[in-house]
Parts: sequence; structure tokens; C-alpha cells
Amino acid sequence: MIRTLLGMGVAFAAGALMLPVLVLRHGLSATEPTHLETIAIEALKHKVLVAGKDEKNPLAGSPNALADGKEAFSHYCVACHGMDGQNTGVPFAERLSPPVPSLASPDVQGYSDGQLKWVIDNGIWPSGMPGSRGTLADEEIWSIVVYLRHLPPAGSLGEPEMYAH
Repeated sequence: MIRTLLGMGVAFAAGALMLPVLVLRHGLSATEPTHLETIAIEALKHKVLVAGKDEKNPLAGSPNALADGKEAFSHYCVACHGMDGQNTGVPFAERLSPPVPSLASPDVQGYSDGQLKWVIDNGIWPSGMPGSRGTLADEEIWSIVVYLRHLPPAGSLGEPEMYAH
């Protein structure tokens, strides 16, 4: 608990120190982040902002978890991430800022199972990723995490029905 609070304090302080520099450098206009800025934010997310790193998935290795995860994913995640978790058939995925990430990307797959559960539970502000606390049960979330670890090839499941032409 203290380590988490300390980490959050460090993250807040780092953000508070970076904000004036970014405003002076870029003004208040929206620009694409530089490579260094992207690396810094990703490291901050993986090391400080996204909790749950040491939490273990109780459904890992469960024979039904993958099928259950695919089913839960198809109800709650498909609108933004596509059937395959890689944005196949999602017309707006690249136009959002930041774009909807492919869940097969090294950045997403680099999170621990506990961190993925935390993201699904709490969302990521201001990315547009909503939290599901109160909507999904823990078992559903853990099964989605199992599915995320075993995503099918991009495009292999087709487009979400809601976007099919």
C-alpha cells in the first residue's frame, strides 16, 4: 500500500514537472508525441500507473477459461477492439487519439495478468478505455485476460457484426 502510494506520488511529481516543459515546448496545440515521450509514458504506465503487477490469474490453466474469455470479450470488448482483439473491422480505431491499441501489441502483452485485470477493472484515463468495475465479475475479467494471452490471428474472426457492411 505504501509502495503504491509512493509510486503514485512519484508519478504525480514527474507529471507535474513535465507539464510546464511540454507546454513551453509545444504550446497548447495537440501534436503527435515524440518517440522519447511515447517511451516515457509507456514506462510510466507499466511501472507506476497501472497497478496489480504481482496479482496472479486464478483461472490460468483452467480448461474452460479460454472459451469463457472469448465469450465475455465478444460481449464487452469487441466494439472497440474487434473480434480478434486487433481492431479488425473497427472503423474508428486509428482515428481516436490515442488510437485503440492492438491487444496483441508488445506494449499490451507486456503487462502482467494482474495489470491487465486492473486495466479492465479501472480503465485508462484519458484514453477512452472504460473501467468495467460493477459491470463484469472478477471471473469474467480473469477469463478475458486468458483470452488476451491467446488471441487468434488478425482478421481470422472477421468483422464485428455491428460494423459489417
